[in-house]
Amino acid sequence: MTTSWLENSIMARKAIARGKQTSVHSITEGSQGKYHYVYGPYAAPVLTVDPGAEISVETHDAMEGRIKSESDRPSEILKLPFLNPQNGPIYVNGAVKGDCLAVHIKKIVPRGPQPVGTTCLMKEFGGLVGTGDTAMLNEPLPEIVKKLHVDAVEGVKWNDKITLPYEPFIGTIGTSPEIEAISSLHPDYYGGNMDLPDVNQDSIIYLPVHAPGALLYLGDCHATQGDGELCGFAIEHPTVTTIQVDLIKGWTFRWPRLENERQIMTIGSGRPMEDAARIAYRELVRWMASEYGFDELDAYMLLTQAGRLRVGNMVDPKYTLGASISKHLLT
Repeated sequence: MTTSWLENSIMARKAIARGKQTSVHSITEGSQGKYHYVYGPYAAPVLTVDPGAEISVETHDAMEGRIKSESDRPSEILKLPFLNPQNGPIYVNGAVKGDCLAVHIKKIVPRGPQPVGTTCLMKEFGGLVGTGDTAMLNEPLPEIVKKLHVDAVEGVKWNDKITLPYEPFIGTIGTSPEIEAISSLHPDYYGGNMDLPDVNQDSIIYLPVHAPGALLYLGDCHATQGDGELCGFAIEHPTVTTIQVDLIKGWTFRWPRLENERQIMTIGSGRPMEDAARIAYRELVRWMASEYGFDELDAYMLLTQAGRLRVGNMVDPKYTLGASISKHLLT
C-alpha cells in the first residue's frame, strides 16, 4: 500500500484532524469489562477521545471464547442472541447527529493461545439450512467445530494440504442508533454485523452519526471469509485491532460508505438480497451524482457497466452487500 491514497482520502481532505494521529489509547479486556451484544445509546462509554485518536482494541471472537474444543456442541454452549460481543462504545468528542465518523482500520493481528481460530456448524444456522425464519422439515445438519491455527504471516491452516491466506477484517462495526437498542447480530443503516471482507486493514469506513459522541462499537473480527459467510461462521478469532477515528462535520448520508486505495463503496443491508443490492447501488449512484459531478442517470448507466457487487453475509437477519466503483473512473 502506498501512503499517497491516505493523504488524498476523504478523511484527510474533510475530517477535523485531516487523518492525522493526535493521541494514542487502548481498550483491553480488563478496561472493557462487560462486552456488549446490543448497539444503542444506553451503555456508558468505555473511552472518550478527540478526533484523530488511535485506539488499539482487544476484541473477542464471535463466541466470546466459549467454544474451546472440537468436541464442544455449539447449540448447547451458544445462546442466541448472545453472539458477536462488541467493544465500546467509544465516545468521540464533537460528534452530533448529521456528522460522519471516519474509522481508518490500521492493523488487525491475532491474539491468544493457538489454535486461535474457530469455525463451526450449528443447528438451524447458516445459508444452506432451514432456520426458524426459513422453516423446513429437514433434520438439522450435524454440529461440527473446527479449531484452526491462525498466524498473521503463515496464514490459516485448514488442514495438512490447505493453508488459507490471513485476510483479516472487522465483521461487526457501527455507530449507535439514535434511540433503538439493536442486536449485534443485525446489520443496518448504522453498520453492525455486515461481515463484509472489504472492511479490512488499510480501508476507511464512513459511518453516519445518530447519537451524541457517535458511540462506536466494534468486534467479531474474522481471519478470512468467503463471500456470503455461507455456514454462518467465518474463521472467528480474537484480535488486537488498531483503528484511528476522525470526524467529518455535516457530511450526512443514510448508509455506511467505504474507501480504500482502489475504490469507493456503499453498503446496504436488507431482505431479500435484491433489496440490499438496490440500497447499495442507489446510494452509490447518489454519491457519484452529489460529489463526483455525474448526472444521476449517467451514473446509473455507468454502474451497469462498471459497478462491482460484494456479498458480505447471506445468513444474518438481514443480508449485506457492498456496491463499488473504481476510483480511476471518478476522476
